[in-house]
Amino acid sequence: MSFIRSLAGETAVYGVSNILGRILQYLLLTPYLTRIFRTEEYGIHGIMYSFAALLMVLLTYRMETAFFRFGNAEEERPVTFSTASISLLLSTLAFVLGLLLFAEPIAGVLTRPGDAVYVVYFAFIVGFDVLAALPFAKLRLENRAYRFAAIKIVNILITIVLTLFMLSLCPYLISRGYHQLEAIYDPTRQLDYVFLANLIASALVWLLLLPEYFQLRLQFSFERWKRMLRYAMPLVIVGVAGVVNQLLDRFLLKEWLPGTLDERLDQVGIYNGCVKLAILMNLFIQAFNYAAEPFFFKNANRSDTRNIYAEVAQAFALVGSFVFLGIVLYLDLVQYIIGRDYREGLGVVPILLLAYFLLGLYYNFSIWYKVTDRTHFGAWISLGGACITLGVNYLLIPRVGYYGSALAALGCYGFMATASLLVGRRYYPVPYPLKKMALYVGAALVCYALSVGLRPLAAEGMGTHLGLNTLLLLLWLGGLYSLEKETFARWMGRGG
Repeated sequence: MSFIRSLAGETAVYGVSNILGRILQYLLLTPYLTRIFRTEEYGIHGIMYSFAALLMVLLTYRMETAFFRFGNAEEERPVTFSTASISLLLSTLAFVLGLLLFAEPIAGVLTRPGDAVYVVYFAFIVGFDVLAALPFAKLRLENRAYRFAAIKIVNILITIVLTLFMLSLCPYLISRGYHQLEAIYDPTRQLDYVFLANLIASALVWLLLLPEYFQLRLQFSFERWKRMLRYAMPLVIVGVAGVVNQLLDRFLLKEWLPGTLDERLDQVGIYNGCVKLAILMNLFIQAFNYAAEPFFFKNANRSDTRNIYAEVAQAFALVGSFVFLGIVLYLDLVQYIIGRDYREGLGVVPILLLAYFLLGLYYNFSIWYKVTDRTHFGAWISLGGACITLGVNYLLIPRVGYYGSALAALGCYGFMATASLLVGRRYYPVPYPLKKMALYVGAALVCYALSVGLRPLAAEGMGTHLGLNTLLLLLWLGGLYSLEKETFARWMGRGG
């Protein structure tokens, strides 16, 4: 079996838990919540989850990546895992306590001081998720993808079930005479119940992962801990910059849009709803990254490593171009995932999809600084991207609203992918087939442009337009297959 086929298999398993699980979440929760909540409430929802993502980067301080680097050898894994676990446990307890003590002023910065209870919920949500991060990394490193997938799916299903129970089943049962449920249900606290459902699911996931800790004898190596921190600290900067680039736009929109706070939160909610559609690309990237990161480290010492990295990037570019095209050509259908009030922002979706595609290329092009222990380059590149994000948002949000945030993401990830590719050529040159990769995405963009141009010809209705788009997609697939038949055969049959 070829390495591309093997990596594709692991990506598919992670995709079951990540992409398929999130699609379940989108098919149920996103349409549901964007119809239950006002756009203002959904704006708060987006801001709080952006806050949680930032906390996850800070509290894990990229120990999971350091674990891949220093626990790759089986004999070194127990002490590396134990050292990182003790470090994360102590720092998480201290940080969560700080969040609880200063919940009200933190809420005042994020949304409003009266939302302090949301900060309390997320203190515990993030605490449990941080403590689960290292066991999840251990499962990935040990190729236990099916257990990883099962626990991830349990997390998502519990979140969905509890959310539906609290927001729909409880009020229905109360209306049918089950008034004892009024002790746990308050119709004015619906957003609380979404966060509580997440909290319960995160706590259960942590409990399911506890056996990963019990298998090992607790031991702490101060020398290894220092080496792991030195390796990981630049990656924390990368992670924080990544949150700035991916998620801080919700907060920046709240701060820099014109109008009252309620009007700004309304626009944040619309943008947050449309981001959910573009994140379908990001979910593919995340599933790929789950499989690729340990794969890259495990194959770092092979004689043909650089050729492997080149072919992986080529495969990613091809599949990513297909994902982009598949979403934009069927956006007339995909839009129904979100409520009607959110669809006025659909114009940002193609921009964000292309931005996330460039982010995926960056993940491929950036592996060189991880395997060569030059993580400080990643920090500088990510800081450059964060500066672009902040600068473009500052300039464009007051003028074009959330389109400014989408364009900022596109510029940021384009810079990061290009910078990582160019700097990597000096320190760790990889023979990426850039012309072929550009052909894949260029042909996809041409098909999308043709779709937009042909739309007036489909005046009869959506069915005609979707039929033309399907023809364009088939032409793109057929053209690439005729050009890359030998490549596909090699990927599926070459031994690795």
